[in-house]
Amino acid sequence: MTELPLVVGVDGSEPSLTAVDWAVDEAARRGLPLRLVYASVWERYEGGVPSGDQEPPSEQVLAERIVASAAARARQRSAEVRTATDILPQEPVAALLREGDEAFAVVTGTRGRGVIKGLLPGSVGLTVAARARCPVIVVRGDRAGLAGTHGRVLLGAGEPDTGGEAVRFAFQEAEARGCVLDAVRAWRRPALESAGRPLLAGDAAHRHERQADELLETLLRDVAAGHPGVRVQRATPEGQARKVLVDRSAAADLVVVGARRRAGGAGHRLGRVAHALLHHALCPVAVVPQR
Repeated sequence: MTELPLVVGVDGSEPSLTAVDWAVDEAARRGLPLRLVYASVWERYEGGVPSGDQEPPSEQVLAERIVASAAARARQRSAEVRTATDILPQEPVAALLREGDEAFAVVTGTRGRGVIKGLLPGSVGLTVAARARCPVIVVRGDRAGLAGTHGRVLLGAGEPDTGGEAVRFAFQEAEARGCVLDAVRAWRRPALESAGRPLLAGDAAHRHERQADELLETLLRDVAAGHPGVRVQRATPEGQARKVLVDRSAAADLVVVGARRRAGGAGHRLGRVAHALLHHALCPVAVVPQR
């Protein structure tokens, strides 16, 4: 069986080159081939691929330079990682979604060429993360998070119908990195339970925390048995899940969350937690679909 590659969307921007660096390290850890993809619809506007002595269109020349530069960067970072490149005459989102059908995961940067620095993540990364059939990693964060120096993978434990694949992915990452898995299930009390009756509110808090503990244990139990070497730290803090995970991402090398793909419909299908992390996390974010 052919080994599925780690696919990276490249466009020559600094965030995409950061994504290439991260993906090379990931491919080396996982023993995966790397596939660097540039996608654009330039052929529609510049007359297609030239023949004979015609000068190639400027966008084609740019695309060739971008993928060659990215490949050289990847090989310089690790000569052992098998690296291939491709230039696809498609919209970037459509191309990466199709590539993701035959990929271990798709990796993108936070924004592409021509986007003003400081803006929120580009629509390509968000849309691919929302719709891809494979895990999607958006490479973002501070220097420590990008370098992987914390020795910690953060798992945002969701519901059983959305989180099973994410749990497996997080355990595999922690095992490949030889680091701690920080498994977090946040919880909140309904406002009515804490209004006016402190003693009852305290009982309600214990009940919700216990339910969070039980759900977390259920999610982790079977997968943990297959990864006995991974040290797991469980936490069930009170608070909004998206705020809890964004805060904890400051001490993580990767944060993993699940997503459920829905048939039909248009637009993004990411929940609030994944959206918040893709905009604000201080380390790379993996969105893992529930198959």
